[in-house]
Amino acid sequence: MKSGGTFKIRIPASTSNCGPGFDTLGIALTLYNHIRLTPTGKEVIAYDGDAAAFHESAMTMVRVAADAFFAGTGTKRFGFGFDMSGDVPRARGLGSSVTLRAGILAGMNAAAGEPLTRKDLVALVAELEGHPDNAAAAILGGFCVSRTCPDTGRFLDALRFDVASSLSFVVVSPDKEVLTATSRATLPESLEFFDVVKSLNSLAYIVSVFALGEYERLRHGVTDFLHQPTRVPGIIGAREAIAAGLEAGAFSGWLSGSGSSVLCVGPESVARAVGDAMSEAFSRQGTECGVYLLKSDNQGLVVK
Repeated sequence: MKSGGTFKIRIPASTSNCGPGFDTLGIALTLYNHIRLTPTGKEVIAYDGDAAAFHESAMTMVRVAADAFFAGTGTKRFGFGFDMSGDVPRARGLGSSVTLRAGILAGMNAAAGEPLTRKDLVALVAELEGHPDNAAAAILGGFCVSRTCPDTGRFLDALRFDVASSLSFVVVSPDKEVLTATSRATLPESLEFFDVVKSLNSLAYIVSVFALGEYERLRHGVTDFLHQPTRVPGIIGAREAIAAGLEAGAFSGWLSGSGSSVLCVGPESVARAVGDAMSEAFSRQGTECGVYLLKSDNQGLVVK
């Protein structure tokens, strides 16, 4: 373990699924959380910030992540103090849990002399999350396509593409938490064959659009019958907000992760108008929300 000093980690938020890319597609966004981690001589993990503001469930995430790191690397156990700050809203479909898990693991990895590669970090965070889409995007940056084992579902690899700064991501986040585990419990056990075919067609097209950087082709290109038909109705105003964003000039839109945030993508010239239109659509339904005008973060997780 490297003794002395504090490791500072910046982790971007991410949008996942991107419509039909369930547990597969993720995009890093220019909205961040920050972890400060200081190794100590004692085998104790302590939160150095305002303990009252840090959920016990989040502390459990940290302890479980630390155990997974020590078990996976064979590193001798060490303790650390940490704190967390930033702007990624909790339980809004923007990868807040990944920012915590990845930030802690990256700090521990740096303190231990970096026994894990970035790909290893993605695999470990994906194991803890149960899916790799947000993990790959937050750690690697850009637009990521993750590959998982068809037998076990475990992360195998990810391909990434830079996303041009000309593309804006307008995220509107209602004042409503949606826990991923709860949302997944509402998903159907089976799907109509041709609904899957239509979703796969859209998925392949979306990946091609981002690979080529021809983003205007996203118009009418995002079609999902896998998870959004079940999830969107539970978020009052979400459907109307996406429709309003499209009317205001966005190329396309989708439910970010399991929600409650919704997102529209389009040229920078219409980003403000799209955000206003989406926000107004939620307001008409009596829902307050935050609006974020973002770009894709092509750098991913940073350790200093």
